[in-house]
Amino acid sequence: MDAISNAPYAARVLGSLLAILLVNRFAAPLYLSVMAGATLLFFWVGHDPDVFFPFAVERLVTPGYLFLLAAIFQIIILSNQMLKAGVMKELAATVKSIVPHRVSLALLPAIIGILPMPGGALFSAPLVEEIDNDTAIDPEVKARINYWFRHIWEYWWPLYPGMLLAVEISGLSMPVFILIMFPLTLFSVLGGYLFILRGVPVTKSSVKIPGNNQISLFRLMAPFMLIVGLYAIVSVALPKLAGYSRYLPVMIGVTAAQIYIQVSWPLDMAGWRGVLLNGRPGILIVTVACILVYGVLIEAPLPDGTLLVARMKDELVDCGIPIVLAIGIIPFVSGLTTGIALGFVGASFPIVMSMAGNGGAGVLASVVLAYGCGYIGMMLSPVHICLVVTNEYFKTRIGTVLLHLIRPLAVVLAGTTLIYLLLKTAIS
Repeated sequence: MDAISNAPYAARVLGSLLAILLVNRFAAPLYLSVMAGATLLFFWVGHDPDVFFPFAVERLVTPGYLFLLAAIFQIIILSNQMLKAGVMKELAATVKSIVPHRVSLALLPAIIGILPMPGGALFSAPLVEEIDNDTAIDPEVKARINYWFRHIWEYWWPLYPGMLLAVEISGLSMPVFILIMFPLTLFSVLGGYLFILRGVPVTKSSVKIPGNNQISLFRLMAPFMLIVGLYAIVSVALPKLAGYSRYLPVMIGVTAAQIYIQVSWPLDMAGWRGVLLNGRPGILIVTVACILVYGVLIEAPLPDGTLLVARMKDELVDCGIPIVLAIGIIPFVSGLTTGIALGFVGASFPIVMSMAGNGGAGVLASVVLAYGCGYIGMMLSPVHICLVVTNEYFKTRIGTVLLHLIRPLAVVLAGTTLIYLLLKTAIS
């Protein structure tokens, strides 16, 4: 028992993640699996049992988390509205008439991924399903396609909060950060093609859409363009509003998209009852709430006032782990446990930058290594919201989907390592 109670903090964190996967493997709903992992970690790191419930409730009722839950709920409703109105089916058919089947499966999640909305994979999942309207592709393959290509921009696209925070903490200029991180998108596309997409038939659809396909595509993409455009405008023109909650610009854009769809593809009262009374939003909101509790627990101070990530860093140093490995391991574990770029950057980058050296290409190399490894951890995280909603939609098991992501993520790791070595060589 002493060995368990005194286990390294990294082992405790990984043990809680393993508990989530095991509980989910034995058919428990995901929200119960996440709560089981959170409860295990809460007690294992030494928190008082009497404060677990107050701790969870207190964190969830903060304005930031309430806005996040509201934004996700609104996105789910918009997704249901687009499905009910036939927009998803029409968009999928139009894209299939323009590009090959294989390309369309990856293209639509990638387009949706331009907008950093929480749980945005729920938008693209119905599109992937509509592209495969003859159900020829295994649901697990569709889940991997949707999840993977949704995130290919997150290394450098300046709408993503995690990227912006990394720029702020690292002290790099935006153009420099984009320049050094953009190649990882190419490695991500390569890994996705080789190990996820290559087995999908490449044949072009025989579907013919009357009229001008380009005009139809523009009309169908207008809701997403509204969201992206209003997100950018509100963030720049109304910084105080955006500062109140980073989810407000997304919510304003989603509201505009909902109005546009209702005008262009109107639903009657019966249709709206089907949208609003769909049982899936409630389950997803409960699941996301459990994930938020777990994420806050990772970032919260331990009973002695220290941070969990800082304790893991001390353990690595005490074990004689080289600095370069620590710079990769700390963001990786942070990404694995938080499941979000903003989480792994905020938790690990202050520590990483303290180990990165004295500026120049040394900092550039450390930033690439840290962000690339954090991204890999985030993509393998069972508490990643996009992974959760993708698996809920396609009715697949998280553990199985994650297992098949190891090879494409190995390509990302190879790219990260290559860029790191090239930058380090530049200062030798």
